[in-house]
Amino acid sequence: MADEPQKKPHLSALVGHTNGLTKPASLAATATRAAGGGGGGGGATASSKKLVIKNFRERPKLPDNYTQDTWQKLHEAVGAIQSSISIKYNLEELYQAVENLCSYKVSATLYKQLRQVCEEHVKAQILQFREYPFVVHRSDSLDSLLFLKKINKCWQDHCRQMVMIRSIFLFLDRTYVLQNSMLPSIWDMGLELFRNHIISDKQVQTKTIDGILLLIERERNGEAVDRSLLRSLLSMLSDLQVYKESFEQRFLEETNCLYAAEGQRLMQEREVEYLHHVNKRLEEEGDRVITYLDHSTQKPLIACVEKQLLGEHLSAILQKGLDSLLDENRISDLTQTYQLFSRVKGGQQILLQHWSEYIKNFGTTIVVNPEKDKDMVQELLDFKDKVDHIIEVCFQKNEKFINLMKESFETFINKRPNKPAELIAKYVDSKLRAGNKEATDEELERILDKIMIIFRFIHGKDVFEAFYKKDLAKRLLVGKSASVDAEKSMLSKLKHECGAAFTSKLEGMFKDMELSKDVMVQFKQYMQNQSDPGNIDLTVNILTMGYWPTYTPMEVHLNSEMIKLQEVFKTFYLGKHSGRKLQWQTTLGHAVLKAEFKEGKKEFQVSLFQTLVLLMFNEGDEFSFEEIKMATGVEDSELRRTLQSLACGKARVLIKNPKGKDVEDGDKFIFNGDFKHKLFRIKINQIQMKETVEEQVSTTERVFQDRQYQIDAAIVRIMKMRKTLGHNLLVSELYNQLKFPVKPGDLKKRIESLIDRDYMERDKDNPNQYHYVA
Repeated sequence: MADEPQKKPHLSALVGHTNGLTKPASLAATATRAAGGGGGGGGATASSKKLVIKNFRERPKLPDNYTQDTWQKLHEAVGAIQSSISIKYNLEELYQAVENLCSYKVSATLYKQLRQVCEEHVKAQILQFREYPFVVHRSDSLDSLLFLKKINKCWQDHCRQMVMIRSIFLFLDRTYVLQNSMLPSIWDMGLELFRNHIISDKQVQTKTIDGILLLIERERNGEAVDRSLLRSLLSMLSDLQVYKESFEQRFLEETNCLYAAEGQRLMQEREVEYLHHVNKRLEEEGDRVITYLDHSTQKPLIACVEKQLLGEHLSAILQKGLDSLLDENRISDLTQTYQLFSRVKGGQQILLQHWSEYIKNFGTTIVVNPEKDKDMVQELLDFKDKVDHIIEVCFQKNEKFINLMKESFETFINKRPNKPAELIAKYVDSKLRAGNKEATDEELERILDKIMIIFRFIHGKDVFEAFYKKDLAKRLLVGKSASVDAEKSMLSKLKHECGAAFTSKLEGMFKDMELSKDVMVQFKQYMQNQSDPGNIDLTVNILTMGYWPTYTPMEVHLNSEMIKLQEVFKTFYLGKHSGRKLQWQTTLGHAVLKAEFKEGKKEFQVSLFQTLVLLMFNEGDEFSFEEIKMATGVEDSELRRTLQSLACGKARVLIKNPKGKDVEDGDKFIFNGDFKHKLFRIKINQIQMKETVEEQVSTTERVFQDRQYQIDAAIVRIMKMRKTLGHNLLVSELYNQLKFPVKPGDLKKRIESLIDRDYMERDKDNPNQYHYVA
């Protein structure tokens, strides 16, 4: 028969120790039998018996007086802990004794006795504070400090004692107390006793809180205080659950009073530095929360400081200091202002208002003053860069500040109608004109982008278009454009901003220039086939009248060779394009003249009027003003400017007699045979490049005339669609449709004009009602 592994008997034995009790004989006998029964031989099977261990018939009894003697030991141990002397007994022995008592249902009595001993001890502690001299005045800080140290020592000792006592009575704490939810744990019992008998004592509590507040006040005044003492005492109040009712309320009241008075005082004394002080105070209070105050105090404390130092003085702070911060571009101070004002309810709103006012006021000084016209656009660009930088760095790219800045720019830039638009167009001209060596292509592109941002704020964009078109015409016709790419780039920006209708004429100008080049290639081939091609190389730009600015035609006396060439070109062009009409614009003409002097040959790049004057000196060496005027047919003021450029400028091809800056009637002009210049080709400033006041006025007048046509067209369009409309509704609709600023009086005039011309009529019964006349 195969050997079977012997099965171990299932024993149900008492595992435990005697807890200092004598083992009953029956328990010893059972244990012996159990030990003997498990040692049978490997082959014994039938003789094996199942071992059954039965419970005690009777529960072991505690020796007489055991409970009383054990409690005496424990009482002595607790007393030794409370008196800070050594304990006679082994701590393990004491722990075991507590466990034994708990095992025999003495837990309730034990807990009650322990509480009584602790309570008696705590009650005795109050005497040392009662005997302590109480001070009515908080100014006696030394006495107050000694009291705080004493109460802190008492608390620390109590905590240490309760930890020791709990370690001995741990079994009681984890069994009986845990099973009785109504009973506080031994540690909580200790806190309850300390709270009830010491800290709830009115005199002790008042003196403790007064002392803590006095220390905090001294620290706020710049004195060094014992922060660990404060941390310990405030932690005590939190543990005893009296922090909020006994300390926090009074602390916040005193903080409120302190900062209310401080805010009023410092607002009178300081300006910009005031915000540094507020920031410093907020940091200090934040540090107090971290170091010794309860975390729950943080929110009301910081809110109190913000309200008293900031919230009560928002407008006053900004009125005193914001303008100077912005003027001086004090980035760090502006950042601090934004951060502090963002913490207070309504702070950002007030900051926004002052920010908007500053932009409007500063911008208005740039725009409204005619003396600043020369630098207006550059100053606007610099100001825009400045506020953009402040928004990005100081105001954290806040959308509200960005939007309000745009609104403010739009407000001030349109306080002076039309002029900013005109000056922006001229500024663009100065950047796109040849000879502008200030910028590379990338820089020029950046400048144009910035210009477009300013351009967006302008209401009278048609004024910009008129001046831009006039300047573009000059750049194209005289070949003064710095870069075709830059011109096309600007055109595409304008198209993107204002739509294709805005740039259609400008694009037409470029198209004319390209078509003119093709026409001139064909004309040169045509001239080669002529029997008498002539000595003059003629270049003509054919301009579509609708695209280009309106030029006043000026009749002048050209020489025969020029007239002949004009006729040849006219025959050539009309032969290709029948039905068209050519009108020569002499004011835009220019030429290259070859001249011989004693020093040698030179070439002059001059306007057509300058050309006519200089060609006269092939016939003679001296002519009077009247003779030149008669021979050339140039208009009086134009001729004076032309002669001025030839006889009074840097390159003096003619000598004026008598000498002087201005050309007067009777002045004589002599050919300067001794003329010298370091260059071979000399460009004499062409008069048509200089804008006269009349030209400026006529451009503006043309814009206003165009606006009238646009208003008329808009009124007719609206009336045709609505048939009948009230005056106010019509005006409102016009404001929505028109893209330029217009006064109600001007609209009324246009309505009257259309009524006179029978496009519409008034209602017979209601004069404020209009009907469309089909």
